[in-house]
Amino acid sequence: MITSKVTYTGELRTSCEHLRSGSTFITDAPIDNNGLGQAFSPTDTVATGLASCILTVMGIKAQGLKIDLRNAFAEVTKHMASNPRRISKLEVDLHLPSSFSEKHRKVLVHTANTCPVHYSLHPDIEKEIRFHWNL
Repeated sequence: MITSKVTYTGELRTSCEHLRSGSTFITDAPIDNNGLGQAFSPTDTVATGLASCILTVMGIKAQGLKIDLRNAFAEVTKHMASNPRRISKLEVDLHLPSSFSEKHRKVLVHTANTCPVHYSLHPDIEKEIRFHWNL
């Protein structure tokens, strides 16, 4: 089954549709690469996908542990390299509830570091995931 349809709409922009749900988003080339920079760039979606995947699998694990992960959030910093132009490093700062036990924290850290997107990214991309138990 096809997952999505991506249509080039001109001016270095794409329209992306998730076929099962009909949800859509657009991407723009970044300003530093001849684009408008008015939306996520394709590499921004990769960086954001890592954080989204981490929080999703942590949420699945939290449900099983009967703990509430709501309002946890991630801040993502993407670093680019050139020759060839590529993502060189992703920094993810996770802000999580301080009330979790040490046991639950260890389980969630392991879960975060083994998410499918993390495993799918090229090994040359440095991934720095930091956990802040401050909510």
